[in-house]
This record gives sequence, C-alpha cells and structure tokens, in this order.
Amino acid sequence: MYRQKRQRSKTLTVAAVAALVPLAAACGSEKANDSGGGSVGADGQRITGVQWSIDSVTVDGTTHRAPDAARVRIDDAGEAAGSTGCNSFSARADVDGERVRLSDAMFTEKACDKTPVDFEKSLGRTLTTGSLTTENDGDRLTLTTDAGDTVRLSKAQDASLYGTKWAVDVPGPEGQESHPVGKDEKGGAHLTFDRDAKTVSGRLPCNRVNASATVSDGSITLGAPSTTRMMCEGSLMDAEKRLLGLFDGKVDYRIDQGTLTLTSEDGTTVRAVAEK
Repeated sequence: MYRQKRQRSKTLTVAAVAALVPLAAACGSEKANDSGGGSVGADGQRITGVQWSIDSVTVDGTTHRAPDAARVRIDDAGEAAGSTGCNSFSARADVDGERVRLSDAMFTEKACDKTPVDFEKSLGRTLTTGSLTTENDGDRLTLTTDAGDTVRLSKAQDASLYGTKWAVDVPGPEGQESHPVGKDEKGGAHLTFDRDAKTVSGRLPCNRVNASATVSDGSITLGAPSTTRMMCEGSLMDAEKRLLGLFDGKVDYRIDQGTLTLTSEDGTTVRAVAEK
C-alpha cells in the first residue's frame, strides 16, 4: 500500500500532486440508481465505477499531456483512487448536479523523473480553483473551471487477462472484505496468465505459485498449484491458504477495465487490479 499524508505546506512538486486529488472528486460520487443519484453527471452519463485515463490539462491556453499511467476511478460508494503516473492518491468525491467537489484528500509524496512537473503543477492549479463543471459523452469526460481551464479524461480500455500483472486482494476470513496482503520490497500478491502456455504464475502472500489455467466462456479452470515452501508469519499463511482455495477447480472471471474479479464455485470472490 502506498504512504498517505494530509496536505500541509509542500514543495512545488508535492503541491501539484496534492492538487490531483480533486480530479477524483471531479469524477463522481454516490452509487447510481433509478432516481438519478450522484454517480451520473447532468447529462445522465455514468461517472462512478469507471476507470478514467487522464489525457491532458489545459491552463491559459497551454495544454500539458498526461503520462500514460495517469488515471482515476471513483467507486460507487464515492471513494476515489488513482495515480498521476508517479504518485497515488485517494479522496472522497461528491457530485452536485453538473458540479463536483472534494473532501478528505490523501496522497503520496514522491518525485518521479518521468512525470512532468509542468503537468502536475498545471493540473493542481486547475483543480484547486473551485468546483468544476462536468461534460460527459460516455467515453470522454471534461472538467472545466469557471475560468475556462480544462482537464480531459477518457474511459480506459479493458486490460487483457493475458500478460497483465494482476495485484491480488486476498479474501479475508468469512464475513470480512478482501484486502491487499503480503506487501513488501518484492511487492504484494500477484498473478499473471500466459495464453500460449495455458498457465498462471505469480506470488501468493508468502510463496510463489504456478498452475495450469484453461480459459473458456467466461471461466478459468485452474490446476493444482505448485508452490515454493517458505514459511511466513501466521496472518500471511492464513491469507495464502484462502487464496489457494481458488486453485484446482473452476472460477468465473470478469474484467471491468483495470479490475479482474474471480469467483469460485463456493462463492468466494477475489478482486485483482492491473498494475501499470
């Protein structure tokens, strides 16, 4: 998981990163429903539950292109999370008609050579001047300040099942939500599917794993897992056991942009996110 801090006095780079969090607010808020809840904009298009790629920001007539990995997603509960292509961020987002607002913003604070300072600085200036107007045609979203500056986003394409490194949220004990487990200098639990070899490989909360993986009609038949034999602390081994419960059987799978959901025959659900 990434380190988070509330905004105080920052250097120029960090201030620009902090300002990106309102982008999350600009994308939506509450769960969509038939009464026209906050997850849709004034034009009726869905904003929450969408992985938005950040394309560009335009300030005073100058356009700054975003890094390829810059993105943001608002879930149906109004929680926002994303990346500048360097820093991760989270926030609570609300939609009020065609206007969007931010609360409880948190973000990481690292500097990255490949993320242009001008992009982050301009994005920060655009998104901290006040509420933003949304214009959404379904695949593209434009956020506009009262001064006419804009942030442009587009709907991200579904990630490929094959060749993608899927960061896995390990299912918790019965009655508890899934959560990331095993994060260290080697990374957290993750899986990668190989089309040609018909295998899946990766890392569990403690050990590495390999298994056969045959994909057909929205399901994956996983073979018996082959793992390394390391021992870790009890909580990691418990989480690993739960994740291993997916193997040696059939799971249904669904990909929604950058999110992979696996559901076993006993109803256990595992969520994984495509790493950039």
